[in-house]
Amino acid sequence: MKPKIAFLKEEEIPRQWYNVQADMPTPMQPPLNPATGEPIGPDALAPVFPMNLIEQEVSTERWIDIPEEVLEKLLIWRPTPLIRAYGLERHLQTPAKIYYKNESVSPAGSHKPNTAIAQVYYNKVFGIKRMTTETGAGQWGSALSFACSLFGMPLKVYMVRISFDQKPYRKFLMNSWGGECVPSPSPDTNFGRKVLAEMPDTPGSLGIAISEAIEDAVTSENTRYSLGSVLNHVLMHQTIVGLEAQKQLQMFGDYPDIVIGCVGGGSNFAGLSFPFIRDKIYGKEVKVLAIEPTACPTMTRGPFLYDFGDTAATTPLLPMYTLGHTFIPAPVHAGGLRYHGCAPLVSQLVLDNLIEPRAYTQLQTYEAGVTFARTEGIVPAPETNHAIAAAIDEAKKAKEEGRQKTILFNLSGHGLLDLSGYDSYFSGKLAEYSLPEEEIQNALTVLAPYPKPKTK
Repeated sequence: MKPKIAFLKEEEIPRQWYNVQADMPTPMQPPLNPATGEPIGPDALAPVFPMNLIEQEVSTERWIDIPEEVLEKLLIWRPTPLIRAYGLERHLQTPAKIYYKNESVSPAGSHKPNTAIAQVYYNKVFGIKRMTTETGAGQWGSALSFACSLFGMPLKVYMVRISFDQKPYRKFLMNSWGGECVPSPSPDTNFGRKVLAEMPDTPGSLGIAISEAIEDAVTSENTRYSLGSVLNHVLMHQTIVGLEAQKQLQMFGDYPDIVIGCVGGGSNFAGLSFPFIRDKIYGKEVKVLAIEPTACPTMTRGPFLYDFGDTAATTPLLPMYTLGHTFIPAPVHAGGLRYHGCAPLVSQLVLDNLIEPRAYTQLQTYEAGVTFARTEGIVPAPETNHAIAAAIDEAKKAKEEGRQKTILFNLSGHGLLDLSGYDSYFSGKLAEYSLPEEEIQNALTVLAPYPKPKTK
């Protein structure tokens, strides 16, 4: 029988995170103070994040040790399996070998706890007594609630309103782990009340939810904010995924020609791909694909600009591909990919042609997810379906070319709490949607007064 799954032993779990900043051919451009246009220092982030995480955010050290207390919690479900998708390969009749890293086996059902546990630990040892965050589809809010439960940390989650309505079981999951979850915009913050007064029927956005969570953090005692994607330290914590995958592919005697992940803010994609991008920087032939929805085409149609990470414009200006911080995405079911910007590290690597971005429609992605479920058994999250759609396309291309290729993608989460989206797909309620160019241009006008990053 051919091997299908590669398991690492507990003692083989990576003991360091990989920081891609050490190897990037073009360093990331600095965050700016929006009032002065000057680079900010670490102290500017201190009201929002604990200093031990800020130190990781600005570090250019290649390897950062994972604390034993964090490893102990990660071992609840890690190392995660790497699986050869024989059923999908047979269905596609492709010569390609398809592997997926199964991050859906975590207690929260996604990759998100990899950084949630680290962030709660660093807040706890810094003396923080309470945390706040936002969540889109609910994966991040669930993961941080889980992590906070392990360390006895109170948490308030601002969940994008459309996802709060579409995915009620995410709220129940957060409640089960002790997290308080409210729909965003909410009446609990000044910014939330302002948005509700201006747009009472808004579906909300990640940008709005971030603004509320940050406002709560900076106006509450002994409270800090936690972000599930975008920031450098978050992406670094996720590299345990790609580092494990490299070891597991060696067990198969294989190495990927193509590495694929879906992208909202960029954390699950970076977690899988950054260790392979390091190989690519030093000469390895590997294609790295970043997949996003056509409803929120940040990398494929947005410009590379300085923009705020949140709608209320309370963060520093970040250099990233963006649709503008006031952009309200259409309520497609892949809620975790509805973010107006892309992580600065991922954005710079796209700019340097180390990453190739692509966009898919929601019907394309749900079709791919159903195909995967019916051949491999796992019902994937709507976000993950984007990566699967690209993997299927690449496998079909290998068949057309008559070439054996090795494809690796990140199964970043299961869809067992996203079945309302599948119901909409099966009943024909989902429509194809691509963001009109006029909406992009209108959303970008707000950025005209701000400094522009270097593009080459």
